[in-house]
Amino acid sequence: MSIVETHNLSFDYIRRDEEGNVSSINRALNDVELAVEKGEFIAILGGNGSGKSTLAKHINAILYPTEGYVMVDGKKTSEEENILSIRQKAGMVFQNPDNQIIGSIVEEDVGFGPENMGVETKGIWERVEESLKTLGMWEYRKHSPMRLSGGQKQRVAIAGVVAMHPECIIMDEPTAMLDPAGRKDVIRAARALNDVEHITIILITHYMEEVIYANRVFVMEKGEIRMTGTPREIFSRLEELEELRLTVPQTTKLAAELKKRGLKEIPDGILTDEELIQSLCRSYLTM
Repeated sequence: MSIVETHNLSFDYIRRDEEGNVSSINRALNDVELAVEKGEFIAILGGNGSGKSTLAKHINAILYPTEGYVMVDGKKTSEEENILSIRQKAGMVFQNPDNQIIGSIVEEDVGFGPENMGVETKGIWERVEESLKTLGMWEYRKHSPMRLSGGQKQRVAIAGVVAMHPECIIMDEPTAMLDPAGRKDVIRAARALNDVEHITIILITHYMEEVIYANRVFVMEKGEIRMTGTPREIFSRLEELEELRLTVPQTTKLAAELKKRGLKEIPDGILTDEELIQSLCRSYLTM
């Protein structure tokens, strides 16, 4: 069953002059068709201006379609009476955790969402403990968020969303402002939420190495979905990815080059260093 669906989704950013007249129209999404099943981990990949973040904001009912519609758990995002329940079902994690963290103490910040939802006090603290332990941040519960690293802050922001018990979490470039260690922490947390808690994850990113654990990948350019497939299928289409100005991981490029030079045992769409090493070992043993 689909938890998120878009049908003929199009969206225009409209700019107006000082008198309120339309001065320009920029189509950010064009006829996007997307369906995400409950429990999936999908990644939406694309460069700057591809429309991926605009799409994310539609799933959380921050933006509304110019044409077509978006459904979250069977409810249209454009209908005002659905907004609260949609945002409880589909939580959002933004690029900059500083824009999402409002509490002066970690546990207070994480409890803010459930409190706003009207959860009783005992239930709030149960959710705070549960979500912080899930994200590996329980030992920091009494810390100031401002004293945490970028990756830790982002995990606190994710914990705040998890505490509201969503069925789906949309992560809009959650690692864009983090160092490599912080990026790994956040992606590891996303995988755990999907694998262990069975929360549907929609990861918006321009880092190709972050999509290798997704069930499916959607590649966007100029507001349209240009490619769809498993990570291996997507990584096998190197020329198309490079035409879309996406940086292909060095391991994938090296594997493709070695295959061109005669190592036919190397499969298409190598995703990790470990896969490449195993393929090279098999190739060596058959020589």
